[in-house]
Amino acid sequence: MLRRAARKTALFVLAVFAVGCLWEAYKVIGPVDGGSVFGWKIIPKASDRAMPHTWDMIARLLEPENRSGGSPIAVTVAGYSWYTLRLAAVGLVIGGVVGIGLAVLMARWRIASRAILPWVIMSQTVPLIALAPQVVSWSGKIEIFGWEWPRWASVCALAAFLSFFPVAVGTLKGLTSVPAAPLELMETYAVPWRVTLVKLRFPAAVPFIIPSLKLAATLSVVGVIVAEISTGIRGGIGRAVLSYQQASTGDAEKIYSAVFGAAALGLALFGSVVLLEVIVNRNRPREATS
Repeated sequence: MLRRAARKTALFVLAVFAVGCLWEAYKVIGPVDGGSVFGWKIIPKASDRAMPHTWDMIARLLEPENRSGGSPIAVTVAGYSWYTLRLAAVGLVIGGVVGIGLAVLMARWRIASRAILPWVIMSQTVPLIALAPQVVSWSGKIEIFGWEWPRWASVCALAAFLSFFPVAVGTLKGLTSVPAAPLELMETYAVPWRVTLVKLRFPAAVPFIIPSLKLAATLSVVGVIVAEISTGIRGGIGRAVLSYQQASTGDAEKIYSAVFGAAALGLALFGSVVLLEVIVNRNRPREATS
């Protein structure tokens, strides 16, 4: 296990280094003002303002957020990322619960699957940036048992909206992937469906649920960042992207500090799902997880 983790970590570091090398190589050979193909401007600019050097972006993380002084920008970005990470985690939990619940419902009754699945698929065609203002408008207008709906709950709801889809589809695939022979044996002994669900279907669905949760983790981060940018909620990495973008003309490296923070929190939430996978599969036979 430790050897596999070390190998994956080494490959990840190597991949990051390779991306940095490709970045610098393009700065050497790429056009400073960009280029066009068949009249379309699709070749990115290689200027220092559009593509700063990798070492300049890393060095900027250790400098104050404002040139006049203060704490390093890496510390500030870490605070923004921590705020966004908490919202994304809540959205992932809500999306996971909703996705698994819908999958169980669709696996239990075929008519429910025919009725719900098209709507689940269609929900992902709704642009999040168009939906965000509508959901944020719930703030101050919804009250549940004396609890008034805050703006951050709207952000979590948008993250859950993105993350529930892969969980629902993956779990449904796993619950319906059980071979016919074990199911027939359960029916022969008149085992209740809920017992079959817990003892047979859910264990068989674990190899499908975990990958869907990994995808949902990244989508929840994307949902929170897009919601923060669309709604202007303060405190998160999405707001930092907006504010740093305004200073990108004279401080191009600053915007990439927020990008690094967003990437780091995405990896952190993804890593939490990997940790869950290790815990769940700790006593699982190797043949069942292959």
